[in-house]
Amino acid sequence: MPDEELVSTKKCPHCQQWSSWRLQPTDRCEHCGQLLDPQGHSRAQEQAAAAQQKPTIRLLEVGPEDKGFTRFWKTMVRGGQLLFIALMGFFIWLVTAIAS
Repeated sequence: MPDEELVSTKKCPHCQQWSSWRLQPTDRCEHCGQLLDPQGHSRAQEQAAAAQQKPTIRLLEVGPEDKGFTRFWKTMVRGGQLLFIALMGFFIWLVTAIAS
């Protein structure tokens, strides 16, 4: 019984006929071939696109053409950025740990 696939039926929004529906956004009508859940299909595509995007952290870049004084200050600012990110992560973890 646990290996059985969950199957239900859904009325096609295009041809108004009932078709088997496996609760997947890509399921199609057995009669007309259209998607049984067009909104679910577009939501699934948007979620997949959002999952592909990785969050980026923009740090100050220290270029190889920078002179010594500029390189020093850019490195200091970059260290401050990393320290800020580390502190924010720690505080978020702390609040989450206390809340649970």
